[in-house]
Amino acid sequence: MRKRSAWNAVKNGVRMRCPSCGEGRCFSSYLKVSDQCPNCGEELHHHRADDAPPYIVIAIVGKIVVPLAVALELAVMPPVWLHALLWGSLIIGLSLLLLPPVKGAVVGIQWANRMHGFGGHD
Repeated sequence: MRKRSAWNAVKNGVRMRCPSCGEGRCFSSYLKVSDQCPNCGEELHHHRADDAPPYIVIAIVGKIVVPLAVALELAVMPPVWLHALLWGSLIIGLSLLLLPPVKGAVVGIQWANRMHGFGGHD
């Protein structure tokens, strides 16, 4: 069995490409992973990227939004409605933007480590 590069698989996943060839699309829709790569035919239906991507996205968005919210509060002290509007919009937008690349990276890690049935052919 040939060693699979986790770094390349994650990089391809973040680009929402097949972790094997890096060319075919990994997703058939917004968060639906394709059953197989349209380019190389690698089967992708084995993935188990269900709960990890949202937890990772929550951590990333929290690391971005919380310091900004605290800094704004200490600097300007805006009304609560402005905080809700600004940070609510930013949290939703960042979450929707980051979910597909993070899910692609999780699928890439699983593929590189031959997890959940990805141990087939190279």
